[in-house]
Amino acid sequence: MTAVARRRGETYTHDVEIDSGHTLVIDEPPEAGGAGEGPSPTRTVAASLAACTAITVEMYAGRKGWDLGAIEVEADVEWGEKASIRSFTVTLRIPRPLDDDQQRRLLEIASRCPVHRALSSETEVAIEDRIEQVDADERAT
Repeated sequence: MTAVARRRGETYTHDVEIDSGHTLVIDEPPEAGGAGEGPSPTRTVAASLAACTAITVEMYAGRKGWDLGAIEVEADVEWGEKASIRSFTVTLRIPRPLDDDQQRRLLEIASRCPVHRALSSETEVAIEDRIEQVDADERAT
């Protein structure tokens, strides 16, 4: 999987291509110098957590034969200093009744989604930063 961010114009607006076919627009709000054409990178982290949790819970419930209905997952962010993320509160809204054991199990499964695990340091994620010099004329083609 590869994600490539390419600047659009003279602002912080970037088109982010994922897996050669899906594109997201990522930006900063105007008060931070952006054009406000998309969510900021840190806000997409919360979006990824909400979506991953929803999908993980739905897959599990499907295997168990539980009808959850049209669930909704909210990831609320608490901000720390310098716009860093301090914590998340993830809320699952399920329109179908579930017993206590089912609810407890869904919360366990929610905490096992890949994004949740990466953010809570349950996985060993290595990030290597590097620079490659490129010819600006080559990139324009």
